[in-house]
Amino acid sequence: MHPPILVTGGTGTLGRLVVPLLHEAGHRVRVLSRHGGAPSPGVTHVTGDLATGEGVDAAVRDVQIVLHLAGGQKGDDQLARTLARAARQADVRHLVFVSVIGADRVPLAWLRTKLAAEQAVSDSGVPWTTLRAAQFHELTLTLVRKMSALPVIPAPGGMRLEPVDGREVAARLAALALAAPAGLVPDLAGPQVYALGELIRSYLRATGRRRLLMPVRIPGSAGRAYRQGANLSLPGATRGTRAWGQFLTDQVGHPASA
Repeated sequence: MHPPILVTGGTGTLGRLVVPLLHEAGHRVRVLSRHGGAPSPGVTHVTGDLATGEGVDAAVRDVQIVLHLAGGQKGDDQLARTLARAARQADVRHLVFVSVIGADRVPLAWLRTKLAAEQAVSDSGVPWTTLRAAQFHELTLTLVRKMSALPVIPAPGGMRLEPVDGREVAARLAALALAAPAGLVPDLAGPQVYALGELIRSYLRATGRRRLLMPVRIPGSAGRAYRQGANLSLPGATRGTRAWGQFLTDQVGHPASA
C-alpha cells in the first residue's frame, strides 16, 4: 500500500477538491489542519500548526509526498519554512507547493511572502514542484459579490484577471504530486483574460442588479505592475477550459455574457 500523502490546507477551498482526487487515485491521505476534522474512507486528519511548528513533525512522519496548500494573506513564508524543515528531516521525496501567478513581479507584501515561500520550498533540500495559479473562479466570485454590495463600485482601471476553475487547479496539483518532482512548472490560468470591470458587470447582469461603476487608478508601483499585466500568466502557460461565464451561470442560475 502506498504511504499516505500529506496535504496541508486540506480543509480549505482547494484542499477539499484535491483530497478526493488523491484518494480516488488509490492513495491514503493525511490532512494537516489546526483544528482537525472528521475522518472519511482513506482520509485521516491530524492536528498541527505550521505557524508554531506544533504537531508538524508528527504529521510528516512516514510520508513521501507533501502538498502544501495552506496559506493566507500573510505569513506564508514562515509556514513554508516550518514545513520544509520538517519534510527534509523526514526524508520526504516530493514537496508540492501552490503559489500565485505574478508572485515574482507584483510588488505587494502578500505576494512577496508567496515568493519567499516558493524560495523556502526550492531551498529545502527536498525534491520539489511549484505551480503558480491564477485567481480561482470561486475567489473571484467572492470578490465581485462583495464589491457589488456597495452602492458605487470602484473599478480599478487597467486591472485584469484570468480566473481559473478550482477543480482544474486541483486536478493539475494531484497529477503533479503523483509525478516526478519538476521544479517550477508552467503557470495555470483560465481560458480568458477579463478586465475587472467586465467581471463585475457580468455578475451584476446575472443577478439583476444595477450599480454605478466608478473608475479608479491604483497608485504606486503595484498599480503600474497591474496595468502592465504583471499578474497575468507568462507565455507557455497551461490554460483551463471552464470559462468565468460558465462558472457564473452555474452559480447564480442566470446566463452571463462575460
